[in-house]
Amino acid sequence: MSFLLGLTGSIGMGKSTTAQMFVDEGCALWDADAAVHRIYAANGAAVQPLGAVFPQAIRAGAVDRAVLKEIISNDPSALRKIESVVHPLVAEDRRQFRADATEDILVFDIPLLFETGGDAGMDAVACVSVPPEIQMARVLDRGTMTQDQFEMIRAKQMPDAEKRARSDFVIITDTLDHARTQVQAIVAHIRREQNHA
Repeated sequence: MSFLLGLTGSIGMGKSTTAQMFVDEGCALWDADAAVHRIYAANGAAVQPLGAVFPQAIRAGAVDRAVLKEIISNDPSALRKIESVVHPLVAEDRRQFRADATEDILVFDIPLLFETGGDAGMDAVACVSVPPEIQMARVLDRGTMTQDQFEMIRAKQMPDAEKRARSDFVIITDTLDHARTQVQAIVAHIRREQNHA
């Protein structure tokens, strides 16, 4: 029986990099954002059902995320319709991953794990974290959003302190080496516990 580890953390905390470290330790990884990309791609599972509701969002046989964002900004109620199509498809993608994976530890990289109640289906949760000034510097260094956009996203997410308090493990991602050491310790701890179960 595989151990299910939820991996979460707010924007700019280093979650994607940390997720890869778990893979390096022999864990299998399911990435919620990657699942959305798969179902939005040409011939993806979301193309036909989303096209039925918002035909203008389909370009070259794939879902155009920019058009979806525009639709939501013009009509906030559209988000519920989109989520009612996308969430079940993402859940099915996750279920399929669980059915196919054979590794002893399955890591689920889900940014809004607590916000969506996804933590209830996990054996444990690890949260990535850094001080707020490092978080902001990382996001702004990407050059993909303004400080206002960052603040808006951060305001929608559960506060970092609350995520840390609700998690079984906290990974401080101030340096790559420090993060890797913590990931290795978590994996070793889970494997020890599994062997004694």
